[in-house]
Amino acid sequence: MSILYITYDGLMEPLGQSQVFQYLRKLAEEHQIILVSYEKPEDWSDIAQRNDLIDKVRQAGIRWLPLRYHKRPSAPATAYDLAVGFVVCAYLVVRHRIQIVHARSYVPSVLALSLKRLFGTRFIFDMRGFWPDERVDGGQWSKDSRLYKLAKWFEQRFLTQADVVVSLTHAGVATMLEFPYLREQMPRFEVIPTCTNLEIFHPRLRTEAGQHKPFTVGYVGSVRAWYLFDPALECFKVLRKLRADAQLLILNRGDHGYIRERLEATGISEDWIELKTVGHAKVAEEMSRMDVGIFFIKPVFSKRGSAATKLGEFLGCGIPCLSNAGVGDMEQILAGENVGVVLREFTQPAQAAAVEQLLELVGEPQIRERCVAVASRYFSLEDGVKSYNQIYCSLKLGQ
Repeated sequence: MSILYITYDGLMEPLGQSQVFQYLRKLAEEHQIILVSYEKPEDWSDIAQRNDLIDKVRQAGIRWLPLRYHKRPSAPATAYDLAVGFVVCAYLVVRHRIQIVHARSYVPSVLALSLKRLFGTRFIFDMRGFWPDERVDGGQWSKDSRLYKLAKWFEQRFLTQADVVVSLTHAGVATMLEFPYLREQMPRFEVIPTCTNLEIFHPRLRTEAGQHKPFTVGYVGSVRAWYLFDPALECFKVLRKLRADAQLLILNRGDHGYIRERLEATGISEDWIELKTVGHAKVAEEMSRMDVGIFFIKPVFSKRGSAATKLGEFLGCGIPCLSNAGVGDMEQILAGENVGVVLREFTQPAQAAAVEQLLELVGEPQIRERCVAVASRYFSLEDGVKSYNQIYCSLKLGQ
């Protein structure tokens, strides 16, 4: 069966490697996968990484057509990318007799919907959260803007005309069930969270010498947009008062200047911090040094449909987490499974109580094993691949 998978994220980005390639290399064992991605020039210019990834994709049996991503000016650049993408994807549909178009998020879904109308291909809307509202919550758009209204117009068509709608969370599905226009035209929903390759993200032996190992708090990934970085730093300061040996290990690329600015503003000494940029292949190794993970996300409407990739990675490595309520299925997983602490309000007393609870949790004898078991139950890549495979097989034309 031929599947055309379209992603507006680059395969060379960390997200593309963890949330696109990890799935597709396993799905390619059962299906003919043709991948179209949009690569950012700064990533594509890394020749060594590019050639390494090309070899890996080829070995997986995936046909990869990387297109160039254009950023500015925003709307015309996206329109240009869509025009180029449509020509390429229409050719691929005809040339390879594509039966199913799997679109990752909203921009590729414009292409998938057009291809469905023109060629009758099946359309999987893998929505990855409420993207137009994420743009508003992240401060890029206004709710009164034409771009937001256009994106919501497309969202309605994606939801009503897709053959399958994949949501990252049960909370996202519950939200969409309340959309008035879906009451008489309910799509087929499937919930598949952002899965983790647990063969990579797993507990490892600590190499530091016993008593001399610092208590390491981990922060991984973005610090801007809908992420709340300052409260994470404030919680670390509270934790530092309770554990004088505590260190904060931050893995981030591209925002080191902003991070240092916030560290200074919150009064955190650089002696307590280790700030690093590492490739995706090294993230799990660095996470193995962490005792707990902390991250907060704005508890806004758009985040009901979001599932943080880092949650599965932390838990897979046996690391309990401190995060906040109001984001996807986070509370159900962390508090419900007793593998983390959920902050329900960003006040100093609440943060202090949450940090104390986190330290109690990390001291429990079986906490690492429990985290790994929960990661396997909720975020297993094998289960995610199995779910996508079932979707593909159910949509096979002629059945």
